[in-house]
Amino acid sequence: MTTYYDQNALKLCHAFWRERLRPGMTCVDATAGRGRDAEVLCRLIGDTGHLYAFDIQADAIESTRQRLTEAGLMERATLIHASHRKMAKHVPAADAVVFNLGYLPHGDHAIGTTAAESIPAVEAALRLIAEDGFVTICLYYGGDSGYAEHDALLEYLARLDAKKYTVMVQQFYNRPNCPPVFIVIEKNR
Repeated sequence: MTTYYDQNALKLCHAFWRERLRPGMTCVDATAGRGRDAEVLCRLIGDTGHLYAFDIQADAIESTRQRLTEAGLMERATLIHASHRKMAKHVPAADAVVFNLGYLPHGDHAIGTTAAESIPAVEAALRLIAEDGFVTICLYYGGDSGYAEHDALLEYLARLDAKKYTVMVQQFYNRPNCPPVFIVIEKNR
């Protein structure tokens, strides 16, 4: 029996990817971070798939490069030191785009995602994904600017055309300290 007691937004996100991603797919990791998600994605898309991973911090790109190299997966990925809002300049199309919004783990908390960058990035992702494609977002909020990004992003998602997209938001409502929110946006057929 599956329970939610030992789950969190990231575990739910990874379970969703395992259900939907297949070898040969193209994915975008819009926020490379320390490379943990990039590694999971590279394993799921297999030898014939490709991952584009973005981050504005050189430290994040290097961490991701090191992790993928150590795992023997670097040949499946292209790492791009740029804002995720510029993904359309580097990626022709994708089956999935994934975001972790917030701060770089063990990084400078003066640098974090903001609605001004994230909303245009989500808009770019929605244009890139194939029919039946999806976007996932783990929205970490709280702290300096996290509440503003949280509120603006949820307001933006609520206005997406329901004929074109299905948006699902999951939140652990009674957990303390602003637990991350798991969001899936599916492009309707």
